[in-house]
Amino acid sequence: MTDYSLNDSERTTLLQLARSTIVWRLQGEPATEPTSTPNLLEHCGAFVTLNSRNTLRGCIGHIESDRPLLELVPEMALAAAFDDPRFPPLLEDELEQIVVEISVLSPLWQADSWRDFEVGSHGVLLRKGFHQAVFLPQVAPEQGWDPETTLTHLALKAGLPSDAWRGEDCRFQLFTALVFSE
Repeated sequence: MTDYSLNDSERTTLLQLARSTIVWRLQGEPATEPTSTPNLLEHCGAFVTLNSRNTLRGCIGHIESDRPLLELVPEMALAAAFDDPRFPPLLEDELEQIVVEISVLSPLWQADSWRDFEVGSHGVLLRKGFHQAVFLPQVAPEQGWDPETTLTHLALKAGLPSDAWRGEDCRFQLFTALVFSE
């Protein structure tokens, strides 16, 4: 997926699909019936992020997918709105405040070391034993973190000690993302 891209119409289609699926769950209105394109039938990882007044309100996704974006995005929109364990389920009166953001992920590649991670360019998946956690490429710049601070927060997110990312048994996979929002 090195040269993978979505045109403006395809991005709009995915954003409308995500929102209309959430509206359908809350209000019973039918979800948008999207027009399919070859790009929207690609099997890519994707995350749907919901923000309310510039504050995270939900974010769920799959790093890799065996389903097309047209199926994965609405599923992740519902999960971000109603199943993110960090937040209560979205309420109907919050709909107007919510901004939908979608991140379509490249395939993962193995990093030789944590030093290969570039803030703002890469998303990062940390694995150590049975622990793992991921940050999308936009997380570190939004927080103002440098690489070391990012990896410290990622280790904590994975349920590891804050300096676990420095260990030789820690593995890193990197990815890029097309990120777009309403």
